[in-house]
Amino acid sequence: MPLPFLTADRTFEAADDSSLPYDDRDRWRRPYRPGPWRVGGAALGLLFSSFVLFGAVLTALTGTTTSAGVTFVLAGAIVVGALRVLRMGVWVSPRGLRQVYFLVTRTVPWERVVSLRTAQQPVRWLGLPRTVQGQALTLVRNDRAPDDTPPLLTTHSLDFLNRPAGFDRASDTIEAWAAEYRRG
Repeated sequence: MPLPFLTADRTFEAADDSSLPYDDRDRWRRPYRPGPWRVGGAALGLLFSSFVLFGAVLTALTGTTTSAGVTFVLAGAIVVGALRVLRMGVWVSPRGLRQVYFLVTRTVPWERVVSLRTAQQPVRWLGLPRTVQGQALTLVRNDRAPDDTPPLLTTHSLDFLNRPAGFDRASDTIEAWAAEYRRG
């Protein structure tokens, strides 16, 4: 039985820009992978929730049902928080550009987007109040002042800290998709 994907004698095929047959272009897509800091933080949150769930089971077996229920709810909140952290970021579809934060999601239709620009500016380090010099992908809208909108992506966020090439790829991809969707 030949396995061509395991053999070295076939020619290397470059990745096509065409979408896969099962890939629905009308769905919201993130044009980059979540960064290691984001995935690691979510993994630690899920690990902590497993300990809390284990404590909830022990409490249910030995304690009151009220305290076990509170502990189960706490573990569920930790799981939901970890999954929400993984979902945070910039998402793109033909309908617009979506910025997903921890508690809020904002969608900007393509009709309101004037341009997307990458600029050197002070950015927040890992979302904390401390700022450092870095690059940011900023959104310019026709209904707001350019300084009024927060940056979409930064080089010092959870997704791109110590990954400048990943930031460049993601910002170029978002700018290209914006150019494509604003035209069509």
